[in-house]
Amino acid sequence: MENKAWPRILPFALFMAVIGLEESLRFMDGRGWVVLGDVTFALLYPLKPLAALIALIMLRRAYTELRWADLKEPGSTLLSIVVGLVVFVLWINMDWSFGALPAPPGYDPSIFSHDTMRLTMILIRVASAVLVVPVMEELFWRSFLLRYIINPEFSKVPLGTFTLSSFLVCAVLFGLAHHFILAGIMAAMAYSWLLYRTKSLAQAILAHAVTNLALAAYVLQTGQWYFW
Repeated sequence: MENKAWPRILPFALFMAVIGLEESLRFMDGRGWVVLGDVTFALLYPLKPLAALIALIMLRRAYTELRWADLKEPGSTLLSIVVGLVVFVLWINMDWSFGALPAPPGYDPSIFSHDTMRLTMILIRVASAVLVVPVMEELFWRSFLLRYIINPEFSKVPLGTFTLSSFLVCAVLFGLAHHFILAGIMAAMAYSWLLYRTKSLAQAILAHAVTNLALAAYVLQTGQWYFW
């Protein structure tokens, strides 16, 4: 594997590693081997975006394919916003139960009785979903994996190169990494299509961020925490 792969893998891997730690602790808590409680698990959440953010900052010079100036193109940026909103609307309105795992408890900040702590955890959750996760995931899925499936020397593959196999494999794997599997596949297809159309990773990140921001607003308004 190319050395260029690791800067795109590491932030995602660290995020997933903290999830693995959390799931291990939940397993032990369920067996009564440790006693932690919902508040403790909620407090673990900031470790995920923090680990990914530190890696992204340290490795930022490696992301030469990420051009934020692309967002100055009004046509493509408007398209990205529309795609992000369409993904959000489909995510909350379509019946994805066929491809869903058992209902998760979600991230419910109401378990914090202190107002300041509750607000702080909400802000961390929203900032993570909008500012960290889209960058981390698009670097891994759309910049690295989508090209790696085409050619293990992925840096030789122009960003936004389409092949049916890479499109479908990446979409399925992205879906499997999410609770609502079919919804995840739908979102991956939308973000990949946007990348093919704009040839811009920044635009894919923007669409992903718009989806997550709209979803965060919806969850906070409705209290449907399982979407979080």
